[in-house]
Amino acid sequence: MLWMSRVPATGRPRARQDGGVDRDDMLLSPAGVEALRAALTSADFTANGIAGRLGPQATGGVARNDFRAALRATEDRDPLATLIRVFICDQTEPEPVVAAALAPLDLAEAVAAGLVEPSGDGLRAGVDLEPYGDDWWVLADAPASARPGRPLHSEHVLGIGGATQTLIGATVRHPVRTALDLGTGSGVQALHLATHAGQVTATDVSQRALRFAATTAALNGQDWELLRGDLVAPVAGRRFDLVVSNPPFVVGPGTTTHVYRDSGRVGDAIGAELAAAAPGLLTEGGTMQYLANWVHVAGEDWAERVTGWFAGTGLDAWVIQREVADPMAYVHLWLTDVGEAADPHRAAAWLDWFDAHKVEAIGFGIVSLRHSGHEDPVVRVEDLRQRVEPPLGDQVAAWFDRQDFLRARGADGLLATRYRAAPGLQLRQEATIGDEGWAVDRQVLTMPHGLRWSEEIDPLVLALVGGCDGRLPLRDQLALLAAAHDVTTDELAEAAGPIVARLVERGIVEPVTD
Repeated sequence: MLWMSRVPATGRPRARQDGGVDRDDMLLSPAGVEALRAALTSADFTANGIAGRLGPQATGGVARNDFRAALRATEDRDPLATLIRVFICDQTEPEPVVAAALAPLDLAEAVAAGLVEPSGDGLRAGVDLEPYGDDWWVLADAPASARPGRPLHSEHVLGIGGATQTLIGATVRHPVRTALDLGTGSGVQALHLATHAGQVTATDVSQRALRFAATTAALNGQDWELLRGDLVAPVAGRRFDLVVSNPPFVVGPGTTTHVYRDSGRVGDAIGAELAAAAPGLLTEGGTMQYLANWVHVAGEDWAERVTGWFAGTGLDAWVIQREVADPMAYVHLWLTDVGEAADPHRAAAWLDWFDAHKVEAIGFGIVSLRHSGHEDPVVRVEDLRQRVEPPLGDQVAAWFDRQDFLRARGADGLLATRYRAAPGLQLRQEATIGDEGWAVDRQVLTMPHGLRWSEEIDPLVLALVGGCDGRLPLRDQLALLAAAHDVTTDELAEAAGPIVARLVERGIVEPVTD
């Protein structure tokens, strides 16, 4: 973006000795932020306000980047209509009309800050100003698709994208005293953290990103501690109850052209680096969640590779792989993201690196870690593509709670507990017809909601789960089954214990505590 050359000297970021960011280090002056909030509030430039103004058809069109109906609905160019045309539909509008829509924000300050920029005989959006949630706004750079032919700034600041939403949905939302957003960018994660954290700290390697984040915080009436530095360096020696990160996780040769995408680490090393840093960042019982990419290398088990990240950390770890891309699709995706898809040399160099390192595919997923304080941490790395139903954050919290239950009860405690099958649990069977009729080949228990687990079982386990109605302790259930199958209860308990623990971990059967 060109706006940085137009920021007045008094508005340039000031480096502090502690690496922090002052409240005045924003795109607008503090008074300008207050004026912008007043303008947006007065016009009802919110997600609900825009939807109410446009109606369902035009709103749906905007979601598909079809602005025709929205432009027809905003032809009167009152303040809300003008803001929609400029910041939603990316239109150039006459200067007096834009000035009226932004009032009481002084138009000269808006232009100097890059909020709007000259275009032809009028003004258009210079940044992405997105209404978000019920009454929030997020400031970020305009995406590459909005400015074809204009190269992205090396410190381009992303708005709200798919990865952002994935982490938002996956975050455990329990109330906490302190929370940290590593690599905050425009500050979207910090906005959400502030709803359930007493104190929010946000870091970024980019001073430019921190200016956007500071403006986003102030525009929404929030106050975060903002620190500049690479990954955990700005908070060395400090601990937090909750840490989240949407880091520059893109896998490649380690070159950095765009800081939101490229970490400077080779391959998928940033995921391992964050895992290694987690024990020093978390309070007892604290949680860390971050997005990561990992390579699938020919001849190697990708899950074993990722499991190795957590060796020696002492943390419970649950890794969910949500997507897998082949190298060609992966490179095309990320070059398109920065407007460089038409450059065959960049694509070739990247693909050559993948070939040289025998990378067959790249996985994308969510890492959830917890400082449980146990000597026997649980590490699970699982492929759950097409099986994750939001909100994932609730599922992550429940998974950690079930680990606590399993540890606290032990083998004897599990046998003394009553269980009931999860609501809606389904049984699916595969059978082959023969001379004597249908013969069941395979039986699978499936969860129709949440993470939609599936578990192949044998007839004995099916009978056990079928008897989980919350009335009998597991030991009594096993005694009945043992008598029917002519084995001892202890023999059956020894065989069934690990199976029941797995069913509990996945929520297929639930402990009855009343």
